[in-house]
Amino acid sequence: MTVKPLNDLLNWRYATKKMDPSKTVRQESVDAIIEAIRMTPTSSGTQPFEVFVVTNPDIRSKIAEAAGGQAQITDGSHTLVFAAWDNYTDQRIDEVVDLNVEARGDLPMLHAYYDNLKSNYVPRDAETNYAHAARQAYIALGVALVAAAEQEVDSTPMEGFNPDAVDSILGLKERGLRSVVLMPLGYRDAASDWLAPMDKVRKTRDTLVTEVN
Repeated sequence: MTVKPLNDLLNWRYATKKMDPSKTVRQESVDAIIEAIRMTPTSSGTQPFEVFVVTNPDIRSKIAEAAGGQAQITDGSHTLVFAAWDNYTDQRIDEVVDLNVEARGDLPMLHAYYDNLKSNYVPRDAETNYAHAARQAYIALGVALVAAAEQEVDSTPMEGFNPDAVDSILGLKERGLRSVVLMPLGYRDAASDWLAPMDKVRKTRDTLVTEVN
């Protein structure tokens, strides 16, 4: 397979409005996207979110209803739900420490770093901590969108849904999680998607970037 330049792939991708329900994303592609999410950098390496890969048609229908009937959720073959921690706790941060110890050894500086993290994060109010965790999930979303493009899989990031409803559908509250953003995966139905033939619209470099030398 010819490897395409990244910027060509980013120009190819768009927020697909109409997926082809007859096509299913290959498991190898889904696995590659999930691995990219797993490898996403996050603040202090905490990875304060989980990803739900939803293929069950009934569950996806319920999620679509909570998202105002956006058809990509049911016409695509997979829907990723990014769910952030509802709070930082000693236990959650200690689990991050354990992962570090397993990979890098029991280093004194490691414990000092995460003890300081706990002293700063844990006393904060839950909403502040959730907002911080949600921002980490958005970093993963960005990586996932690029990974999907690399696999030539279509995707659509979605904030337009009722988080409380999705939390209830997936039982997130009981797991200390809150839904942040959705990402259906599938393959475009270009003939039926009004956006497919449109030119990509982006700001110019001069408008977007300020060089500070």
